[in-house]
Amino acid sequence: MSNRPNILIFNPDEMRGDVLAHLGNPASITPNLDRFAAEEAVSFSNAYCQNPVCVPSRCSFLTGLYPHTRGHRTMRYLLHPGEDTVLKELKEAGYYVWMNSRNDFAAGQIDGWMESHASETYYGGQKKHGPGPLNPAIRGEPGSKYYYSHFKGQLGVSEDGKNYNGDDEVVDAAIDRILHPVDDRPLCMFMGLSWPHVPYGVEEPYFSAIDRKKLPRRIRADECQGTPKLLALIKKYAAMDEFTEEDWDELRAVYLGMCMKVDEQFQRVVDALKQAGIYDNTAIFFFSDHGDFAGDYDLVEKSQNTFEDCLTRVPLLIKPPKGYDVDPGVSDSLTELIDFYATAMEFAGVTPNHTHFGKSLIPVLKDRSTPNREYVYSEGGRQPDEILCDEFHADGTSYPEIEYWPKKMAQTDHEAHAKGIMMRDHHYKYVSRTLGRDEFYDLDKNPEETVNLIDDPEYADRINKMQIGMLKWLQATDDIVPFTQDGRMTVGMARTRVMPMVPDYLKDDVEQKIKAGANIGELMMYIRKKTRKE
Repeated sequence: MSNRPNILIFNPDEMRGDVLAHLGNPASITPNLDRFAAEEAVSFSNAYCQNPVCVPSRCSFLTGLYPHTRGHRTMRYLLHPGEDTVLKELKEAGYYVWMNSRNDFAAGQIDGWMESHASETYYGGQKKHGPGPLNPAIRGEPGSKYYYSHFKGQLGVSEDGKNYNGDDEVVDAAIDRILHPVDDRPLCMFMGLSWPHVPYGVEEPYFSAIDRKKLPRRIRADECQGTPKLLALIKKYAAMDEFTEEDWDELRAVYLGMCMKVDEQFQRVVDALKQAGIYDNTAIFFFSDHGDFAGDYDLVEKSQNTFEDCLTRVPLLIKPPKGYDVDPGVSDSLTELIDFYATAMEFAGVTPNHTHFGKSLIPVLKDRSTPNREYVYSEGGRQPDEILCDEFHADGTSYPEIEYWPKKMAQTDHEAHAKGIMMRDHHYKYVSRTLGRDEFYDLDKNPEETVNLIDDPEYADRINKMQIGMLKWLQATDDIVPFTQDGRMTVGMARTRVMPMVPDYLKDDVEQKIKAGANIGELMMYIRKKTRKE
């Protein structure tokens, strides 16, 4: 396409795939995203992240690589020079790249590295934010049922009746740039928001908008058989057994209220694109990095190496720019977040500078019934002697006052926190672990993933097929070869090898080629060609 489209990436944090009303949640209020999907975009109901925590997930979807390909499995191993993202590649291809300063992908200790991914980075904290919870003491003392719940409840509002937060500030800054572009370069905008990540807290009107009676059924821990050891350990340390169903419903409703506000923030950005006259020629991507337990399995927040759908299935909505056909509505094609990378690069007309494993979703946008993948994968965890994925302090000291303490303590168990890989199709989910029990779920009979059937002989053939499929996938994706080629000899080695056979009149020319990096084969061909002519 001659006129490169603008690209908007709207990326909320920790948003489950089932929080969208148009995907069947009767309690959700997401009218803007629902309308977007019905009229202009494709909403992927089976989109999966490649790791259930933020840093590995972002390192993956921004590069089109799986976390294992380059070892990005922890919160403290981010991308380094030589691992380029879609942002950096588009910038180098002539895009004006804007992003906010939330950094969950580029190694921060390397001077200029994060900045190399953007033409402009908006640093927040420049505006006054709204008040905190109406009940600031809701957490209580150690032992309280709320102590490790991350629950804050209803937030207060300022004199203007609003609770202005960091995401509101990012949205305002993005809108300002949309309406006041720096120059005529095509715009790529990456908005990494914080909501609906914990703590669970939201103001009116969102707090009361969610009808608690319409909440879907919650998955309970006492229904589980053979599920991951880590879930039981987190539940034990969190000590939230006194939470009643009414308590869980309140937490879930607050979470959905946060998602409702994200929906409105998204629409504000869409309206700005229309006001600027660039909406039609803008490719829009809306997706989250991972999900949230939000009460399922009697847990809150997330886990680093369990792969329940509430953690790994995420919203993914895509509107193509003008010139591309779109079949609006919901697609059930299996999709991975790395497919975002391939799709965005194709829209931009930019050739990736590295091997990647994403699949362009443009054919599915054209026809929602088009199959995309046979399986999707997600991975996490660690080896017994590895750093604990930055979920525990390096000196081994525990800090029980930190709300993440239950998860950090659970992850000190080598078996519970062992490396795991999930593969899933429309009907079955298999999880392989280096320690402890593997998992297998019949999703047609048990979509809640509460009964582990790994030892059921009825499924032996299916499990074996998926195990072989996982091995083949690992073989295909376990590494990549850089596009650049290295010389096998130093300048000195090349000079020693070829100079004895070079006539005096060619020595200067050959010396220049050696210094320019010509390999031995190229030098030999050049020498033969020149001496034959002479």
